Amino acid sequence: QDVMDIEVKPKPSRPHWYERHVQPCVAELLGSALFIFIGCLSVVEDSRGTGRLQPALAHGLALGVTVAVLGDI
Repeated sequence: QDVMDIEVKPKPSRPHWYERHVQPCVAELLGSALFIFIGCLSVVEDSRGTGRLQPALAHGLALGVTVAVLGDI
């Protein structure tokens, strides 16, 4: 006897309320705090020779790390 295999696809479940509301807000808070904290620290210890290069690189690297860590959220 031939039995027909019927593929039953499970209904995609909705994400939990934490994943929809809390997790993006926490990620935004941590990302902004890291970006501002690293940027302010780069200006506080500014040596005379670097000028505008040190804060610019620090902000760029902080943004890159933030996107790499929190980008999938």
